[in-house]
Amino acid sequence: QDGDLKFPLESVKKLKELMDGNRRINPRTMVPMASYSLCQEKHLPEEFRPVCKREDAPMIFRRLSLAAEDDLCEICANAACAGCF
Repeated sequence: QDGDLKFPLESVKKLKELMDGNRRINPRTMVPMASYSLCQEKHLPEEFRPVCKREDAPMIFRRLSLAAEDDLCEICANAACAGCF
């Protein structure tokens, strides 16, 4: 979850994989490159397509990616997780 936007955990994990793949390509432009190319990425889960139309898409993708790190969401350790409490 990011604000009023909610996404399945599996989709967020896929988003993180895509961002991590882009990060390996060009670490200097990690956030701008990742956010731009994510919207061009054919493997981007469909539920993220509306986010690409928003100006704050890079920040949303970044926050979601951080929420999926180390599977903290699955053990309810991350405040971005919904339904844990």
